[in-house]
Amino acid sequence: MSIDEKYMARCIQLARCGRQYAAPNPMVGAVIVCDGRIIGEGYHIRCGEAHAEVNAIRSVREEDKPLLCQSTMYVSLEPCSHYGRTPPCSDLIISCRIPHVVVGCVDPFSEVAGRGIEKLRQAGVDVQVGVLEQDCLELNRRFITSHLQHRPYIILKWAQSADGFIDCLRTSPDEPPTCFSNPLNSMFVHRQRSGVQAILVGTRTALLDNPSLTVRHWTGSSPLRLVIDRTLSLPLSLQLFDGSVPTLVFTGHRDNPCKEGVEYITLDFSHDILPQLLEVLYERHIQSLLVEGGTTLLQSFIDASLWDEIHVETAPIVLEKGIKAPILPTQLIPESRVFSGHKRDLYRKEGKSSPTVLFI
Repeated sequence: MSIDEKYMARCIQLARCGRQYAAPNPMVGAVIVCDGRIIGEGYHIRCGEAHAEVNAIRSVREEDKPLLCQSTMYVSLEPCSHYGRTPPCSDLIISCRIPHVVVGCVDPFSEVAGRGIEKLRQAGVDVQVGVLEQDCLELNRRFITSHLQHRPYIILKWAQSADGFIDCLRTSPDEPPTCFSNPLNSMFVHRQRSGVQAILVGTRTALLDNPSLTVRHWTGSSPLRLVIDRTLSLPLSLQLFDGSVPTLVFTGHRDNPCKEGVEYITLDFSHDILPQLLEVLYERHIQSLLVEGGTTLLQSFIDASLWDEIHVETAPIVLEKGIKAPILPTQLIPESRVFSGHKRDLYRKEGKSSPTVLFI
């Protein structure tokens, strides 16, 4: 690993500290180095607050500030060049007379998209781009997917038996669902929920499982809850409608009930609703979506190729009959781990897998 890669790796490490609150902004880390010594570092902590570059410069001790004019700033994502909730970071770098900037990857956001780099270069700053570029892109795959594909980064998840069933045959909410997860895997599920902005289920899952879709066995905020209810058949007594977490209901009705904490969105069910649903989420700056529904809903995402990751937990349980699990796309090679006898498989559409993604 080169010196530049070493400091960029530190930027990525710092950036991950903002995973919980940076969205919908990207996770970004910055390190300032002078003569082989780190004199400042920071990351983007929370959306609407100071960016990584600002926090790194603020962290420089008073006695080290004269060194800024002979330092190198490493930053995992291109410094912004526009006025948003905060002033342009490229302007701050220029005003501090930092002569050399190393950038991990270009920002795909249309308001930046190379403009920050160009502004720095026009001001005489020596800018190097592309150090650990793939790692920096991977870090913000959700942010990048949102801006390039105009939809959230989509994660499909289900648990199944060893013989490929996701549930027993049930017709009533009084019949308990099959429990596949043990306490450890349940913790993984809630950690995953805490790291996404929205979570989606279908009508049958909402009715028969009555899930709360909240984060309980991990720290962090609960995601926005989404449920598809075409005919408004779901009773308002369900946990989804308890008002504890904002909930969106996608329906075919136009005259919808009024329920605190619940918003109804009318879709055209005579056409494919998935593009419509994803467009609503994109317009609301929702960059990550976890789908925890049943086989029909999950399969619809798979068949439409609307997914980025698929997480499958296989429990050492045999059901012999029940509801079959979704059919996976062909020629996928998973990243696999086994915990307490439960196998967890991660499938990535792009074919590049990373063990750390199993728990994000």
